[in-house]
Amino acid sequence: MPPEPARRDDDLPLAPHPYRVLEAGPETADTTTLALAPVTGEATRAFAPGQFNMLYAFGIGEVAISISGEPARRDRLVHTVRAVGKVSTALAAARPGQVLGVRGPYGSGWPLAGADGGDVVVMAGGVGMAPLRPLVYELYAHRERYERVEVIYGSRSPKDLLYYPELQRWRRRTDTRVQVTVDSAGRDWYGDVGVVTTRLPDARFDPARTTAFLCGPEIMMRLSAQALADRGVAPTSIFLSMERNMKCAIAQCGHCQFGPDFLCREGPVLSYAHLKPFLATREL
Repeated sequence: MPPEPARRDDDLPLAPHPYRVLEAGPETADTTTLALAPVTGEATRAFAPGQFNMLYAFGIGEVAISISGEPARRDRLVHTVRAVGKVSTALAAARPGQVLGVRGPYGSGWPLAGADGGDVVVMAGGVGMAPLRPLVYELYAHRERYERVEVIYGSRSPKDLLYYPELQRWRRRTDTRVQVTVDSAGRDWYGDVGVVTTRLPDARFDPARTTAFLCGPEIMMRLSAQALADRGVAPTSIFLSMERNMKCAIAQCGHCQFGPDFLCREGPVLSYAHLKPFLATREL
């Protein structure tokens, strides 16, 4: 009998690809940004802003982490990891030279094409800035396609802000309005204080021509989406990135089910019009 053909990696959807850590830099006390590259030296797989990968700490386990780097760069994958459990703590502790497993990308991305010619509002809370960062990169890479761009980012305190030097560069741009706020701060903080929704009245956009992208704690997204809708933005033009416990990332295990959807497949990005009935249900 002829030998069986060799199985390709694409035939093994649960098999991670080995990636080496190129850089590991702290963002906050419990959050680290990792830059990874394939051990083989090949280009990284293309991804859409808003998608995620499954990152594997060998011998410990894997977890879903949003991609937080530039979509145009194919020499590295960037992920920002907050240490909240056994696997994410191991990933956040990874150092240059260490090999991790990567599979993906998975899920739906931010539907930025539908925003062409209109205003864009980006609202992030805490580590929710990580999956929105590639979206901001895309906005800047094709800035001529959009009218007004508003970025509103909030965190618990100044020390919890991600990408602070980059935020400062964004704020210096004349083609974008960036508001940064914190829930509470000491006397050395000269910025805004308050939750992200308190900055929305100062945002300048035409509700009839606006597409909004939100990511952060679920209550922050629910309140922000409703505030945008109250201001006149169509619920079909407001998009949220949902987070649930993802195990397989290929819609087989059911861990990430949210209402009728498997968030690893239909999500994590879904419209507020679709999500609103389920966001109103406690413990869903």
